[in-house]
Amino acid sequence: MDDATRRPRGRPKAWDDKTEQNTIKSLDRALAVLQRLGESEGITLTDLARDMGQSTATLYRVLTTLEGRGFAEFESDSQAWHVGAGAFLAGAPFLRRTSLVERARPIMRGLMEYTGETANLGIAQGDHVMFVSQVETHASIRAFFPPGTLSPMHASGIGKALLSAWDKTRLEQYLARSERERFTNRTLVDARLLSADLSMVRKRGFAIDEEEKATGMRCIAAPVFNAFGEAVAGLSVSGPVARMNEATTPKIGAAVREASQSLSEALGRPVGAHLA
Repeated sequence: MDDATRRPRGRPKAWDDKTEQNTIKSLDRALAVLQRLGESEGITLTDLARDMGQSTATLYRVLTTLEGRGFAEFESDSQAWHVGAGAFLAGAPFLRRTSLVERARPIMRGLMEYTGETANLGIAQGDHVMFVSQVETHASIRAFFPPGTLSPMHASGIGKALLSAWDKTRLEQYLARSERERFTNRTLVDARLLSADLSMVRKRGFAIDEEEKATGMRCIAAPVFNAFGEAVAGLSVSGPVARMNEATTPKIGAAVREASQSLSEALGRPVGAHLA
């Protein structure tokens, strides 16, 4: 068989050979660092070096290389390294292959058409929400969160929806460690006030961002669960308070709650199971 008829290969003949000669050590080390960043909620260079048994000089070169590509981010106040948005952008094609984003799209489209507002899908990324998908409204004034955008948990509808689904220990740890920035005079930075709000979220089945991140914008969100009852994402509708007002909130909240339940069931959650 000549080259013109030979089938293209995705792997060489010895693809199953995992010997050292077929491993790029520097790449393997960089991927190990990226994986460790993903497992942490922020880690210093010193702690990373201790955990991985590597020198700080070597790991600093790896981190700065990842930072240059957007795969890592450095927080100067805490001296901690985090996974960067570049990791999401590189993984976005994988997300498109997975059931969460794929199954969410038609539900989000229906939610946008019913409410007339932008529908969003977000996942937890440390103490932030990362928006992974959006279906925009056709209205001229609308919310916009491009994929990869991060928003603090405490000042996000999806963030509060996810927090409401966390167990007591995990939530207490979050409240103890997080530095909750005040964005508007409505931002809930006090742990007691935030906890009380989360209790309301559990009772009604959806969270409300009452201009807590941006003045003039409101967001209504509900958690999405997988087959194991774990909150893996949040669905929301966002728009200006002129349209999303107190009169429309119950109707929109019910629609968001129903949409999140439909997506949860599409991910294997038993039909009719409690979502919070």
